[in-house]
Amino acid sequence: MNASDRAVAAFTALGHGTFHGFELSIPLFVPLWIAEFGVSATVVGAVTGASYALIGLLAPLSGAAADRWGSRRLVLLSIGGMGAAFAGLYLASTLVGVTLALLAWGAAASLYHPAGLSLISRGADRRGTVLAVHGAGGNVGMVVGPLAVILALTAAEWRTVAAALAVPAAVAVLVGLRVRIDRDGEGEDADAPDTLRGALGADSRRLFAGGFLLVFAIQMTYGVYYRGAFTFLPDVLAGVSVFEPLTLGGRDLEASRLAYTWLLLVGVAGQYAGGIASDRLSPERTLMGTFAALALVSVAFLPLSNAGVGPLLAVCALLGFFAYAVAPVAQTVVARTVDEASHGLSFGFVYLGTFGVGALGALLAGMSLDIGGSEALFAVLTVVAVLAAALAGALAVRTARAS
Repeated sequence: MNASDRAVAAFTALGHGTFHGFELSIPLFVPLWIAEFGVSATVVGAVTGASYALIGLLAPLSGAAADRWGSRRLVLLSIGGMGAAFAGLYLASTLVGVTLALLAWGAAASLYHPAGLSLISRGADRRGTVLAVHGAGGNVGMVVGPLAVILALTAAEWRTVAAALAVPAAVAVLVGLRVRIDRDGEGEDADAPDTLRGALGADSRRLFAGGFLLVFAIQMTYGVYYRGAFTFLPDVLAGVSVFEPLTLGGRDLEASRLAYTWLLLVGVAGQYAGGIASDRLSPERTLMGTFAALALVSVAFLPLSNAGVGPLLAVCALLGFFAYAVAPVAQTVVARTVDEASHGLSFGFVYLGTFGVGALGALLAGMSLDIGGSEALFAVLTVVAVLAAALAGALAVRTARAS
C-alpha cells in the first residue's frame, strides 16, 4: 500500500473497530438494565432492537450524504456521535433516558458503514487490501470492546463504564482529524441543492436498474445468514457437551464463550484474507466460493462440534474465517459494480439489506430452533448459504458476459 492507502486503512479500521466495540458492548448492559429498572427482557430487547434497526434504516440517507458532502467528515461525526451517546448514558436515571441515548447511538452509528466504505472505494488504490485491514479492525473491536466492558464491570457500576467508553471514541476523533486523505469525493456534488432527495429518488432507481439489484440480493441473503448464525451461536455452543468447566483465578469461566471468542479472532484473518483475495482474484468468483465453503461448514458444524474439543475449535475457526471473509469481497464487488459517484448511496443500501433485512435471520433462526433444535437451525443456514452462492454465481456470469 502507498502512504494514502495506509492513511485510509488506519482511519477506517479505527472507525470500524469503534463501531463494533460499541455494538457488541450493548448486550452486556442489558441484564443490568433489566434488574435496575424492573422491566422485562422483552421491553429492553425492544429498546436495543430499535437502536440497532436505525443503523440499517438510516443507512441509505447516510450514503447519500457521503456522496453529497464527502465521507471523512461523516466518519468523524459517526465516531464522535457514538461516543457522545454513551457518555449520555451516565446521566440516564430511567429507562427513557437509556432509550434516548441508545437511539442517538443508533443514528450516529448509521453514518459509519456507508461513509467509511465509500471513502475506501473512492480513496484507495489497493481497494481490496484496504478493505481487508478495515475488516480486521472491526473484528478487533468486536473482541476488545466487550472484553474491556466485562472487566470494567467487575470494578465499577454500569453508568461509569458506559461513559468511559466515550474516551477511546474521543481519541479516535482526534487521531482522525490528523490523518491526511487525498481522495474523498468531498464536494463532488456540492452545487446540487436537491442531492439527498434526488439520491433517494431518481438516483436510487438508476442504481437498481443495473447490476446492483443482484448485489443487493446477495447482501440481504448474507445478512440473513450472519444474523441467523451469530445471534444464537453462543447458546448452541453452550449446549455442546465436550466442554469441561474452567476455573481461572478462583472464578468459573464458560468454555463456550472462549470458543466463541476464538471464532471472532479467526474472523480477523478471514477479513484480511478475503480482502487480499479480492485484489488478486475475481471478486465475484471468490464470493461464490466463499459462500459455497460456508454451506459446507454449516453441514459439518454439528457433527464436528460433538466429536471433541479439537474438531469443535477447528469448525468454529472455519465458520469464523469464511463468515467474515465475505465482507471485504462483497464490498469490492459493490465498488466494481456501481459508478464511483454513487458509492455512498450503494453502501447505504447494502447495509439496509445487511442490517435491516438481515435482521430477519434472527427470527428465522429462533423459529428453526423452536421447531427442530440445532439440527434445524444449521439445515436452514445451509440452504441460505447455498442460495447466496447461487446468486454470487449468477453475478459472476453476468460480469463475465459484460467484460
